[in-house]
Amino acid sequence: MICPTCQKENETSAKFCGICGTQLIEKLIENPISTFQDTGLQNPMVGFGEAISLGFKNYVHFEGRATRAEYWWWALFALLGGVATGILDSLGAGFTQSLFNLAILIPGFALGARRLHDIGKSGWWQLLYLLILVGWIVLIIWFIRQGSTGANTHGPDPRITPN
Repeated sequence: MICPTCQKENETSAKFCGICGTQLIEKLIENPISTFQDTGLQNPMVGFGEAISLGFKNYVHFEGRATRAEYWWWALFALLGGVATGILDSLGAGFTQSLFNLAILIPGFALGARRLHDIGKSGWWQLLYLLILVGWIVLIIWFIRQGSTGANTHGPDPRITPN
């Protein structure tokens, strides 16, 4: 295992670098299914265009994890698109807002499930949307939370590129 600080090669079982003392394995995974260990580089934050692209690319992909940036850029896209299509509808354009909302419904739920997976929760917790005010507040708090560091039961950390 290579030390990320001094680049010295260490034994694969080493927990600390023999030269600089840097901790090589931050956290062992308690998931017996996966033996993935995150020792890679941190990915750059997802931008607005990339988040929209990922949302439609993973249209019905309910597995895996999504970062906060990916989720909130998608939320901004949904809000701006809803406002724009609502204005078009008020000008007599027909039912563009309904079509837009239908087009982003499934990817929005899929992204919400992946975002909940990032904090270690099941995507089924999105059913809290049905509890009008209380459920929305709980979900917003969860969506704001930083995701769990390292791999969890839902997959590898989306912020880390494995070596």
